[in-house]
Amino acid sequence: MTEQSRARFRTEARAEHPDPVLLCLLAAAEHSPVLDDAEEPPTLEALLAACHAALDRHAAAVRLAVAERAPAGPEETAALLAAVLGGRERFHGRQSDFRRLESSLLPDVLRRRRGLPIMLSLVWTAVAARAGLTVHGLALPGHFIVAVGGPEGGDDYVLADPFHGGRLLDPEAANELVRATGHEFTPELLTPAQPLDIVLRVLGNIRGWAADRPEHARTQLWATELALLLPRHPAQLRLERAELLVRTGDFLGGSAEMDAYAEILDAFDPDAAARVRLDARAARHRLN
Repeated sequence: MTEQSRARFRTEARAEHPDPVLLCLLAAAEHSPVLDDAEEPPTLEALLAACHAALDRHAAAVRLAVAERAPAGPEETAALLAAVLGGRERFHGRQSDFRRLESSLLPDVLRRRRGLPIMLSLVWTAVAARAGLTVHGLALPGHFIVAVGGPEGGDDYVLADPFHGGRLLDPEAANELVRATGHEFTPELLTPAQPLDIVLRVLGNIRGWAADRPEHARTQLWATELALLLPRHPAQLRLERAELLVRTGDFLGGSAEMDAYAEILDAFDPDAAARVRLDARAARHRLN
């Protein structure tokens, strides 16, 4: 499944309008999650179909609630979404979810109804779009939330936190979330997150989870390699991949990547380039 999903990931990431849901599903396919009580990992197409069907079911429940209640304005719409997704469907998060890889894998989030703030926000935006509602993801530092309504162009909107079941956030509560991470709140933070930025952040969460657990170096490696397939990514990821190749036993491949990265560094940081070349030499020596 990896080769197929990775090739499609690269193609979809370069589409005119990238779909963060599809990209996150393709990324999760690298982990080969098992759906429900299935004994074998599903095929890629079965995985995609099952997850899209789950999102469609939740959207149908939201549409039914909209038809019954006819919410007036973004606050009532947010309350309706919270009642359906956070209440009846029980999508929420707990602190323990930050210690689980599954919290960053969309198929598992849909199955468990639990996940990181960014994944639960992605569920909200995907379900809302299918139900004909306007919800945007907002990439606050350290805690992803959503805006119900339009935060651009002067349209009315309210802020909601899917991680806590969709509770509404007033401006002061949003300020507190940002300040808790050591950042200052600015109006730019209310700009809807771009699809590829969402995917890069999801992959960053997976990389961070695995980096804290050396035994999961291969998980960090596939998340890094997928991030490198995005049209825009930090150049530092090339060095991270090289180091992970060495850690997972590919000493020649990792050292070659280090040498290539050192050539890039030569132009603006010769000292760092020299250090990378020393690491490359040390990796080759491990073949002896």
